[in-house]
Amino acid sequence: MSISDRSISYATALYEATHQEMSRDPSVFVYGLGVDDAKGMYGSTMALHRDFGPERCFDTPLAEDAMTGVGIGAAIAGMRPIHVHQRMDFLLLCMNQLVNMAAKMGYMTDGAVKVPMVIRGIIGRSWGQGAQHSQALHSFFMHVPGIRVVAPTTPYDAKGCMIAAIRDNNPVVFMEHRMLYNNQGIVPEEPFEVPFGQARILSEGDDITILGISHMVVEALRAKHLLEKVGIDAEVIDPVSLAPLDIDTILRSVEKTGRLLIVDTSWLHCGASAEIIAQIYERQQGSRHFLARRLGYQETPCPTTRSLENVYYPSAKSIALRAYEMMGNDVASWVPDEVEAVEIAEFKGPF
Repeated sequence: MSISDRSISYATALYEATHQEMSRDPSVFVYGLGVDDAKGMYGSTMALHRDFGPERCFDTPLAEDAMTGVGIGAAIAGMRPIHVHQRMDFLLLCMNQLVNMAAKMGYMTDGAVKVPMVIRGIIGRSWGQGAQHSQALHSFFMHVPGIRVVAPTTPYDAKGCMIAAIRDNNPVVFMEHRMLYNNQGIVPEEPFEVPFGQARILSEGDDITILGISHMVVEALRAKHLLEKVGIDAEVIDPVSLAPLDIDTILRSVEKTGRLLIVDTSWLHCGASAEIIAQIYERQQGSRHFLARRLGYQETPCPTTRSLENVYYPSAKSIALRAYEMMGNDVASWVPDEVEAVEIAEFKGPF
């Protein structure tokens, strides 16, 4: 893969990956609510219906369970469907199809039947999404053998993970935070894969490891800059892939810093953060002491109003304060600068 200095958005990276794979492989098709509308799912499916026709990019009824069954059947028959869900919340309507059908077919047939299907689930806050439209349910799927779960943060990883997901012979839950779609990054034009199970160290540091999941990586990087002002050097890790999980990269970082702060874009109870800390502890016990903390959703349903959202979700400021405290400092002694979250102002919804 050649070196590139081309900068594109996260949404464009997803579109480009999908377009290239549809051009390469006629078995790839895209379907879901709104994939062929004027805004093309935040730009991620724009023009696919015009370039490949309505047989390979088409809108669906509001029937998530049935449409998931259509995708599973198509995958078993040799196709490679990409099922787009505007909100991850409604994957709950497909749980039997995904957990008992898609995830189990390969095991029950000793590999004779494959389900190469991508399930795109969009998550995130802002403009009154509220309790039923803001949930990130990745830990549900991390729990199930046979399902891969990825949550890329950068445009580069978005493109590479999407191509890898389309080519994979297993069902892949592809989690996308709506606050990421406008983010820009360097992405090669030619197709490439980002392998599953490889975390990425986005910024090195010696004092504390901060691991963010999905959009919380962005907030963690902002927090790193705040912490630099008080002499704290944070290492920021993006796991990229949640199942399989690259625990070794995280472990090496924790062995160096002795402190681990995990920031999830979901609830903490029985969540991804709990699993990561448990695995780190199992590997670390007896070798060295480490301090671990977690940040995530408050223990209530997701609020609707902006003022409550600002308290409910982790931010660069709350991450920096927790890291500051983990370094043995009194949080009352420091007031971090406010960090403007520009993406929230830019997000205006899919319609």
